[in-house]
Formats: sequence, C-alpha cells, structure tokens
Amino acid sequence: MIKRFLDMLSSLILLILFSPVMVVVAILVQIFIGSPFLFKQLRPGKNAKPFYLYKFRTMSNERNGRGEFLPDEYRLQRFGKILRRLSLDELPQLINVLKGDMSLVGPRPLLMEYLSLYSADQARRHDVRPGITGWAQVNGRNAISWEERFKLDVWYVDHQSLLLDLKIFWLTVMKVLRSEGVNQEGHVTMEKFAGNARNDVR
Repeated sequence: MIKRFLDMLSSLILLILFSPVMVVVAILVQIFIGSPFLFKQLRPGKNAKPFYLYKFRTMSNERNGRGEFLPDEYRLQRFGKILRRLSLDELPQLINVLKGDMSLVGPRPLLMEYLSLYSADQARRHDVRPGITGWAQVNGRNAISWEERFKLDVWYVDHQSLLLDLKIFWLTVMKVLRSEGVNQEGHVTMEKFAGNARNDVR
C-alpha cells in the first residue's frame, strides 16, 4: 500500500518535472525516426496480466522486400541509440506507473511470448508489479545473461523493501549517467530469450 502510494506520488512529480523534456523528445523522434513517436506493446504485468507498455520509439519501421522488419541493428539509428543510452525512451512508462500497470522499481516487463518459456522459479518475477528499473538493471542491465537476470529478479521479489527500492533508484541514476550495460556484447540490446535448455520449462 505504501509502495503504491509512493509510486503514484513519485510518478506524478516526475511527469511534471520531465514534461518539457518529453515534449522535446517527442518532437525529435517525429523528425528523426518518424510517426508515431510512441511505441506501444502488450507486456505481462503483475501475475502476468497483460498491459500496454509505452516508450518513445527508438527504431525505424524499415522493412525488406517481403514486408518484414529489418534486423534491429539496421533500424536502430544514431538518434535512437542516444535515447537508449540516456534512458530517455523509458520516460513514458511513468504513465504506466501512474496508471498502476507498473512500479518505479521491479523486474522489467519482458515479452508476452516469454511467459511459456520460464521455469516455475523464474515465473515468480511476476509476483510483483514490473518496474521501470530493477535489481537486474543495476547489476548488469542488458549486459548479463538471461539466467543471471532472472535470478536477480526473483531475489528482488524475495527481498523487496522501501530501503532496497531507494538503493536501486539511486544506483539507476548512477548507471544512466555512466551509460553502463545498455547493450549485450554482439547485440544492439539483448538477444531474445529462447527458454531454459537444461532446466524444467514451465
């Protein structure tokens, strides 16, 4: 209850403070990447309940001759990389926090297609609201393996507290300022999760 109240209050204050920045980013996305400036996608929330996550677009809609999207490395242009490095693309998720879809701190909401691939233990990451930042993000972000990431997510679920959230929030600010862990080696972000080859799949 206290966490939810603080999420609402903090997201409202941050939305007001960052609204001029968000307007500028929206205009620049429209100019450099195109319309629409917002990216909207279904993601699993608490208890895997789907919700629409909002982000500023960082990739173009370029397609090949068969009408399929080009690989991410071709669609992620310089301006999109800057947005990701500074985490400015995540600002619209403050709206998700205000609505109650997300929390400021929690396991990141991943793709709906991953739900059937988690082990029973990994699926516990959905026992709490997903977050804009989380324990995995301040301990490697996209530069760690999926296995490590899920272990950190579940550790957060088991140890969450207001003090831990404040620590994660502070470490996130430091990570963003240093632009650490934005990409996984060899990928523009992180390779897709393909399941647990040696573990029991849920």
